[in-house]
Amino acid sequence: MSLAVVYSRGRSGINAPLVTVEVHVSNGLPSMSIVGLPETAVKESKDRVRGALLTSHFDFPIQRITINLAPADLPKEGGRFDLAIALGILAASGQIPSTHLADYECVGELSLGGELRPINGVLPIAIQARNHRRKLILPKDNTAEAALVKGIEIVPVRHLLEICAHLSGQTPIPLQGQRPRPAAIASELDLDFADVHGQYHVKRALEIAAAGAHNVLMLGPPGTGKSMIASRLPTILPQLTEQQAQETAAIASISEQGFDVRQWLKPPFRAPHHTASAAALVGGGSNPKPGEISLAHNGTLFLDELPEFDRKVLEVLREPLETGHITISRANRQADFPARFQLIAAMNPCPCGYLGDASGRCHCTVEQVARYRGKISGPLLDRIDMHLEVPRVPHEVLRKGSATGEESSATIRARVIAARNVALARSGKANSALSAKEVKLVCELPEAGHQLLEQAMDKFGLSNRAYHRILKLARTIADLAQAPQISTAHLSEAINYRKLDRSK
Repeated sequence: MSLAVVYSRGRSGINAPLVTVEVHVSNGLPSMSIVGLPETAVKESKDRVRGALLTSHFDFPIQRITINLAPADLPKEGGRFDLAIALGILAASGQIPSTHLADYECVGELSLGGELRPINGVLPIAIQARNHRRKLILPKDNTAEAALVKGIEIVPVRHLLEICAHLSGQTPIPLQGQRPRPAAIASELDLDFADVHGQYHVKRALEIAAAGAHNVLMLGPPGTGKSMIASRLPTILPQLTEQQAQETAAIASISEQGFDVRQWLKPPFRAPHHTASAAALVGGGSNPKPGEISLAHNGTLFLDELPEFDRKVLEVLREPLETGHITISRANRQADFPARFQLIAAMNPCPCGYLGDASGRCHCTVEQVARYRGKISGPLLDRIDMHLEVPRVPHEVLRKGSATGEESSATIRARVIAARNVALARSGKANSALSAKEVKLVCELPEAGHQLLEQAMDKFGLSNRAYHRILKLARTIADLAQAPQISTAHLSEAINYRKLDRSK
């Protein structure tokens, strides 16, 4: 047979579109050409495939070989098509049977010796192969990631000879399906909220933020524990649902660092340096890849030293904070990435960092403080639910801790999960994600509450967006208290967390 068809998968955002690899072997001057918008790494496949076939003791056809990667208008990148091209050449030249090729999809990069090397983006590929009821041939090292998908049939392969023997019926490879979930990674530092002495109002606020997935900005002098507290937020967050875990893992899978299967069901925690560019945060590239906000999807994005980020970089956060996704457009393509993350930010109160500190070390002028805080725009600040002051803890508290002992992350997490379950049972989502219509339904206030909120709006000059965010925050506080209705006490606490955006 001079024509063979093998199925593979490309990459477009977090999707894995089908790529049909058509290989035609015909008479003519010996040559090998690849068509169908291949990028450089794909064009180099012909050299890798030729070397792999020869070192595996197959005959390389001394004929004209044309390889078409369809659809022709989808750009192809990487070495993921090597295995499909090699199998297509062997089938078209009659060295392996092509009878059952239509039952499989295959991905994998070949070495010159015929070994299969792992690739990125296996999870979206496995999901699509499962949906189209095809078995997936892939490198052995990618098996653990693909096995996270329910209903998948996997053919794990180490060498080109193994899959050829399998397709020829000589040495069948046992199919593998979904495996038991791997054990989660324990934190290297064994982080726990019990390590944080004092700062009870901040820990209370972080508990509320975890229960409702609310955004938080912490303001305080250096060394007061802002970063320490933020790094412990993941220890009180609920596990991801199966669907959320699959979304998060699919994004990580197509990134440069790939996905660690031991992070399954664990909310991601991303903490980029303040020198990060806008493209690093939102994603980019000629073939768009996810940025930090998408890698933090269903988890936490921690921005330390917030005013040190370039203002233009911070402004790109406004849209995803509101919509929960980001669209990256390029001249020849665009990609949509989910980006529903919880923003935790920390900053100093002034350029020197000691404004309001009891030591009296701050000598910043009013203009310097205003210019420093002005790096955070009003619209961005408006999208942050909670503004917390983090004062210095007395040395006595640091030395002895609380007289009754500090609460552990496990204790706090139990309350967070109970409150989150109340919200999920009521509306199917965390309170921070409620729409304006849903806010009216689930955040009803008594008459005294309406009056209190209206007075706060007038007195502090709060925006309409702040109005809805206060209601969502009050709903979370009520859920933590297991209260069916929002009381004025819950509302007062929510209003108290809105400080930095008050009019002067």
